[in-house]
Amino acid sequence: MKSAIRNYALLFFACVLFHVIGTWSLPLIDRDEPRFAEASREMIERENYVVPYFNNHYRFDKPPLSYWAQVASYRIFGENDFAARFPTTIAAALVALAIFAWGSRIGGNRVGWWAALIFTLSLQVFAHGKAAVSDMWLVLFVTMAHWAGYELVAEKKTSNAQRPTLNAQWRWWWIFYLSLAFAFLAKGPIGLIPLLTVGSTRIFDREVELGKRIAFVRGIALTLAIISLWAVPALIRTHGEFLRVGIGRHVIGRSFVAMEGHGSNSFVVYLLLLPFYFVTVFVSFFPWSIKLPSLMRGLWRDRKAAVGDHGYNARDKIDMYLVAGTAITFAIFTVVMTKLPHYTLPAFPLLSLLLARQLVASEFWVRRFKGIATSVAVIYVCIALIGPPLIASAFPSRELFKQSENDLRPEMEFGAMDFTEPSLVWYFRSRVRGWMTTLDRDMVKPFMEKPGPRFVIVPANLAETLFADHPGDWKTYTHRGFNIVKGKRVELTLVLKSN
Repeated sequence: MKSAIRNYALLFFACVLFHVIGTWSLPLIDRDEPRFAEASREMIERENYVVPYFNNHYRFDKPPLSYWAQVASYRIFGENDFAARFPTTIAAALVALAIFAWGSRIGGNRVGWWAALIFTLSLQVFAHGKAAVSDMWLVLFVTMAHWAGYELVAEKKTSNAQRPTLNAQWRWWWIFYLSLAFAFLAKGPIGLIPLLTVGSTRIFDREVELGKRIAFVRGIALTLAIISLWAVPALIRTHGEFLRVGIGRHVIGRSFVAMEGHGSNSFVVYLLLLPFYFVTVFVSFFPWSIKLPSLMRGLWRDRKAAVGDHGYNARDKIDMYLVAGTAITFAIFTVVMTKLPHYTLPAFPLLSLLLARQLVASEFWVRRFKGIATSVAVIYVCIALIGPPLIASAFPSRELFKQSENDLRPEMEFGAMDFTEPSLVWYFRSRVRGWMTTLDRDMVKPFMEKPGPRFVIVPANLAETLFADHPGDWKTYTHRGFNIVKGKRVELTLVLKSN
């Protein structure tokens, strides 16, 4: 027991340290990180923990779980970049613990350790394990639901130990449906994927008593009851808008229309993008993706060998469950119009377990895995330590904020033209109580001529034209940076009047 506790503690704190490195020096990256961070801050300001807001407008994009986690982090560390990202590092570390525990149950400690390390050291996890977004919370609870679902369908009743087995089944039953509820609260209906995975077991294991073990009606009622504790007040306060926009636009809409340029609304391009995730996984799952072709060949070979008069063997049923969850995740996001490489992250724990089970049987990897994993970890740590300070100056929002910070006052109003990214709201509202106003060219000068302290952020060449004869007590700050969203260099000027 002491050894197990030591292993879990070592893995957890090592993963937290691994993911947290660099989070304090890299500015929040437009557009998602600042939106999450600012929405959490506005929850505190409004004392409204039901309906998220961003820049004084409803933010229906995601349910509230990740905001709640950030609010808790702000209470401890203050409202800053590190605090916005810290909850994600905790979630990523908890995913590694879940993978380790599940892997140890189905293959021993070596499978558990290797699977946890494979997941943690995947390129996409390295990036999203320190991002102030909701994805890692989704991965955590989807993984827990997948694990609990596996335990439910794999559990065998015996007459000698029927009561303990039934008690264990009910424990996993609760974990399964509670995890589904929290996965939904993290990122919406996509968190219900494990239901499809568990249901698919009937294809390769017809002996399992799925109906009795899953108790679907009672379970879904429990899941919906937990979700409703938040959803009903949210719907009442927004007069149903949260459902119409949050589900209608951001869930159903993403399935049929490419949003924010992520994908294409052309049917021909959509067809060309169908293999998108089967290609990008070789980057997202790097460096372990080099073993994916041999993993697929090995699974196919084992599957053919396992099918006989008695059906699939136990090992193959484990693999088939993991394959089913992975395939379902990839298939769902393949047919969705909106596409981003990290959408398939919920499948990475399952891929990691599959790969670990194969690698432990290889003498080559038994001898070399520790060295390879250590080398990859060192490279990632160096990138996290060295990279952010080198590129921080390319983020114009934080740099303009740092230049003008001493001149900002809480009562100021501010506006922006052309560059209106969420990072402006996040950084400047740490000192200013007002909201960012989006301006067009004709509105910029009248905005600054209004009474009261205010500032505006515009392209530098426009500032030279509009404010060539600005009053002597006005101040200007200029910075050259990069607009990551639009993929272009920008030169921005902040024009400020203090009274």
